[in-house]
Amino acid sequence: MDIVVSKKALDWFKEEMEAEPGDHIRFFARYGGSSKLHEGFSLGVTKDTPDEAAAERTVDGLLFYVEERDFWYFDGHDLHVGLNEATGELEYDYKKA
Repeated sequence: MDIVVSKKALDWFKEEMEAEPGDHIRFFARYGGSSKLHEGFSLGVTKDTPDEAAAERTVDGLLFYVEERDFWYFDGHDLHVGLNEATGELEYDYKKA
C-alpha cells in the first residue's frame, strides 16, 4: 500500500493541523459515515505516534501512516490524499494497488 499526499493537501496539514517536520499523521478507519470502500466506515486523520505502522510515507518532514489494525480498510488500495478547493477540505481517493 502506498500513501500519496498532494502539495495542496500537504499545505492543508501544515495550516489546519499545525503540522511541523517531525510530526506523525495517522489515517485510520472509524465507525460511521461511508466511503468508496466501506459503507458504515469513513477515514479519520489525527496526529499520533506510530505503534505498528503497516504503511508509511514521509513528505516534507511529516510522516503519514496507517497502523496494522486499520490496514483492512484499504482493501488492497493505495490512498491518495488531495484537497477539494471548493470546500477547503481533504478528499480521499483509493486506487487499486
